[in-house]
Amino acid sequence: MLAKLIIAGTVGALIGAAAVAAAAPELNLRGGRFKPPTYAQLDPDQKAYVDREIAAGRTPGPGGPSDINLRSPEMADLTRPLTEYLRFKSPMQRKLKEIAVMLTARFWGGQYVWYSHRQQALDAGLAPAFITAMAAGERPTDMSGDEAAVYDFATELLQTRQVSDANFKNMVDRFGERGVVETVGLMGHFHTLTMLFVVDRYPVPPGGPDEIKAPK
Repeated sequence: MLAKLIIAGTVGALIGAAAVAAAAPELNLRGGRFKPPTYAQLDPDQKAYVDREIAAGRTPGPGGPSDINLRSPEMADLTRPLTEYLRFKSPMQRKLKEIAVMLTARFWGGQYVWYSHRQQALDAGLAPAFITAMAAGERPTDMSGDEAAVYDFATELLQTRQVSDANFKNMVDRFGERGVVETVGLMGHFHTLTMLFVVDRYPVPPGGPDEIKAPK
């Protein structure tokens, strides 16, 4: 009887260990100075964050800020709704938002953010020549009125830390005061995100187009 109990206990332990191993997700994270952990290395708060992400269909992976977010799951949870609103739900056209994002990335020499948003900007309808000009620090030609309004507003704000009455009025006339506030909010989010990637020295996949450097 005792032998049977020992065998049963051993089998149960093995089954339990196998179940735990099977439940542990493979994260495959990428990072620089922030070394990517395995799931087993996470603390309880980090595991809870990863579990919430997986339950929502957002398994952390090698692209994007997943590895950075693990350093502060609380901040990641709090910023997600604002990020999703500014990027995907606010009324300004997506390609116009990408102009503000990419100019902010270039301000910091943020190669990964530039790389990751380049294709998104193309998919949103921004012309390749427009992106090439921004990468070189040049004012794009053949801009629509809306594109020029966002480009001039964001560029002046980044370069001078002020916005002229003319550029402010042009933005308000086209997008309302709401558009002004949400554009600045979007840029603020990507200041934070780009700085985090820069601090991390997050690696860019080989062959990424458009080498950019922060303006001198």
